Amino acid sequence: MPVVPLMQAQVGDRLGCDVQTALGSVLMEEGRTLSERDLEILQAFLIPSVDIRRSGMDDLDPESGADESGAAGSEVKLSSLQKEFVQMEKLMKRTFSMMSSGMKLPVLELRNGLTALLRHIDDYNVISFLVPGGGNREDVLLRNSVLCAMTSYLLAKWAKFPEKDWLQIAMAGLLHDIGNVKVDSAILNKTSRLTPEELQEVRQHTVYGFRLLEGSTALNQGVWLSALQHHERIDGSGYPMKVKGDKIHPYAKIVSIADMYHAMTSNRNYKKAESPYLVLEELQAEAFGKLDPLFVQTFIERTTQFHYGVFVRLNDGRIGEIVFSDRNHPTRPMVSVHGNIVNLMQERQLFICEVFATN
Repeated sequence: MPVVPLMQAQVGDRLGCDVQTALGSVLMEEGRTLSERDLEILQAFLIPSVDIRRSGMDDLDPESGADESGAAGSEVKLSSLQKEFVQMEKLMKRTFSMMSSGMKLPVLELRNGLTALLRHIDDYNVISFLVPGGGNREDVLLRNSVLCAMTSYLLAKWAKFPEKDWLQIAMAGLLHDIGNVKVDSAILNKTSRLTPEELQEVRQHTVYGFRLLEGSTALNQGVWLSALQHHERIDGSGYPMKVKGDKIHPYAKIVSIADMYHAMTSNRNYKKAESPYLVLEELQAEAFGKLDPLFVQTFIERTTQFHYGVFVRLNDGRIGEIVFSDRNHPTRPMVSVHGNIVNLMQERQLFICEVFATN
């Protein structure tokens, strides 16, 4: 297998053997298809060259690193989870279009599509999942609905809900924003600050969603109420009804955490995506009086439960690997950067802004 300088490696190349750091840790495994982020990591760890497999490699010009046709290598293949994610996103787009035209909610089709997606849930990591298509802003509401479905499913499982509830809670996450089909698209897509009247209209999506779902025999009451209550808060500061505590359905308490996390970690017309680790810290702060503290604690503990050796990017641009996590402060582990330990508990100005997928 040809060894090429790292500068000649391309997106879509496959590694012919493991790549190791200077300390002997496996940085990337044999057979991995390189992405742009992988190339960034290799550069950050000063890897000089890599063994690669590339179609047409026998025709490779060792001087230029390109084949005779000048091809830039094969496209990055989507995982099975990513493929099902794309299909679910397309189905949600079609569903929103149908509902906007006054047609009925295709519950069975949505349930079947979601079931197919959830067959791959073991490959889903809330923090490091790479959204197919790069996460452009056009369909952010649809994309976040699918992400909320997967995250709500996991959180329900982690929080020890009965197994019979898991799929229904995933459906609650998938459909929590369905009421937006009744909101003026000009308001939803507005890039400047909303007027009080426009904000009130956006908030009505909760009521619209409940009315669209209410009475559907294929969905239980928790799904309907999640559409209505996912912006309610335990202290009564939420909307639309300002209900408190136990008046909020348990499904809605799960979905509200997933919704807040994905809303804050996604690019919006009016706001850039935040670091997932900072968002987890904000959720932790919100847990006092607003969100269910037990569900939030479970969410933070499980989403930050990485094996040591996972690679992350800090907000100052440096890349390192997690070497120790304090259970009491899971969002601020110790990170090794070229052998130097960065203690994020002590260096509060630093934080993890990206986790590189491990599969």
